[in-house]
Amino acid sequence: MEVTVRPPRCQERTRRAAAVALALAAIASGPLAALSSARTDPGVSADLSNLTTLSRWAYAEQAAPAHEFPSARSPVVGYLRFLTPEGQEEPYLAMRSYRTARHEWILVPIPGRPNGVTGWVLAGDLQEMQVTHEHLRVDRETQQATLYRGTEVIWTAPVGVGRPALPTPAGHFYVLEKLISESPVYGPYALGTSAYAPTLAEWPGGGQVGVHGTDEPQLIPGRPSHGCIRVRNADMVRLWHLIGVGTPIEIV
Repeated sequence: MEVTVRPPRCQERTRRAAAVALALAAIASGPLAALSSARTDPGVSADLSNLTTLSRWAYAEQAAPAHEFPSARSPVVGYLRFLTPEGQEEPYLAMRSYRTARHEWILVPIPGRPNGVTGWVLAGDLQEMQVTHEHLRVDRETQQATLYRGTEVIWTAPVGVGRPALPTPAGHFYVLEKLISESPVYGPYALGTSAYAPTLAEWPGGGQVGVHGTDEPQLIPGRPSHGCIRVRNADMVRLWHLIGVGTPIEIV
């Protein structure tokens, strides 16, 4: 997402900083299906987020490895990070838990390319769980975005999405960071998401997909972007003040 930003004061990092999208709808059963071969220690699993009316998320407590299965002996698929591409504290959606007599594991998405990577981390590797009841749905066909609180619509607006050669990726993602733009090209505000463009890895942040304002409102609705989701500035101002970090995003 080509945008020069500075963190809003209310979001500035005050805790330690150091040395992420995903197809969330498909992950609930995938890793657990292989537990019988990955572990001999029986455990109890539970859903933590439904990605619509109730979702949980947390910041990283430490830069810990994320495993393919809830076992320290399973392959490492990624690592928790403290900071987002724009230098804010990075949140992680908590999808499922798996508890044994000795450990509790949490299934989280690992933002990055390719989209859809998830991994299990120990519960102690995450900070205190936060809760959101909102979710944002972006329809690429109708070029309309809608923010829900529970089942109630609290914001809706036309949007611009990726052009056919550079499409906005479909799937389940979430809000990584809230940003104040310093470029009129991107309007007054932007949201960094856990989605990544299938190509254009040379973008700042490695091709992170954003939701942001625009200096070309006449192109909305439409397909004018390189993969980001464009919103008219007045609509973006309203959305930015309603939506929070950790909010699930469904792009269809």
